[in-house]
Amino acid sequence: MRRRIVLLIALVSVVVEAVVVTQRRGHLLGARTVVQCRDGHLFTTLWVPGASFKAVRLGWWRYQRCPVGGHWSLVTPVQESELTDAERDQALAHPDIRIP
Repeated sequence: MRRRIVLLIALVSVVVEAVVVTQRRGHLLGARTVVQCRDGHLFTTLWVPGASFKAVRLGWWRYQRCPVGGHWSLVTPVQESELTDAERDQALAHPDIRIP
């Protein structure tokens, strides 16, 4: 019974993250997503709700390497509609590492 509750909670959290990413942030699931690190650097990363291939998931945030500053930081998706053209171009110019 306890195992089912844990699995149900995990499933609900993945669904909630997927809804938030697609509805509130305007991103496609599994697509390159513009994110911002704690230092304000913008870059793109693969953001798949419920999974992390190159980051440590911490709820809505992820702890991963920032390719702009070369440091490890918490990152979160940003709304591309709120970015200027220059900020969007900067993010697209700095993709993180590809999955091997």
